[in-house]
Amino acid sequence: MKNYNFDKILPKLEKFVQNLGVPVVTRIKDRDFDPFKILIGTILSLRTKDETTEEAANRLFEVVKTPEDLIKLSEKDIEKLIYPVGFYKRKAKQIKEVAKTLIEKYDGRVPNDLEELLKLKGVGRKTANLVITEAFDDYGICVDTHVHRISNRLGWVKTKNPEQTEMELRKILPKKYWKTINPILVTFGQNICKPISPLCSKCPIEPLCPKIGVTKSR
Repeated sequence: MKNYNFDKILPKLEKFVQNLGVPVVTRIKDRDFDPFKILIGTILSLRTKDETTEEAANRLFEVVKTPEDLIKLSEKDIEKLIYPVGFYKRKAKQIKEVAKTLIEKYDGRVPNDLEELLKLKGVGRKTANLVITEAFDDYGICVDTHVHRISNRLGWVKTKNPEQTEMELRKILPKKYWKTINPILVTFGQNICKPISPLCSKCPIEPLCPKIGVTKSR
C-alpha cells in the first residue's frame, strides 16, 4: 500500500499555517456562526480574493440576517452591497434564489446534507462540502484549486479537476483530516505552495514533497 505521509504532512502544515491567517469563510464562521451566512459567504467567495469577499460579506450582513431579509432586497440593491466580488450580478441573482428556495423548501434553514445542498441553484460540490464542514462541523472534503493543486504536487492523487480530486481523496484520506484539509491547504497554497514558482525554500514539508509538475520554484 502506498505511503501518503498524511500523518507527517498535514499536522506539520496545520502548525505551520497557524500564523498565516485563515480562509475567509472560516473567518465568517468564527465571527458569527450561522449556516446561512456561511453558505452565502461561500458563494460570494468563488473566484474572488478573500479580502474582497470579506468586505462584501460584511456589507451584506449588516443588512441581511436571514433568508427573509435577503429576498426583500432587489437584485440591484444586492449588487451594490456585494460589488466588486467576481460575477457580482450573477451572484446577486443566485443568492436571492437560494434564499427563496431555503424558505420554500427548507423552512428557511440550510440543510446539513450534501445532496440537498447540491439542489440549491449554483451550488457545486466545493461549496456544498465547505458548508458541511464549516457550518455543521460534519465530514466533507472541500476541494478548491489549492487542494487540487497541492494534492497532485504531493502525489496523493493524479487528477485533472477538483471533483476528481475530491473523489480520490475520499478513498485514501483518513477521515480525521476531512474537515481540516481545506483550510490547511488553502492557507498553505495562498502563501507558500503557489500555482507558479512555489516558495519551496520556505516549505516545512519540502523533504517529503516530490514536487510533481513543478518546473520552477523559489
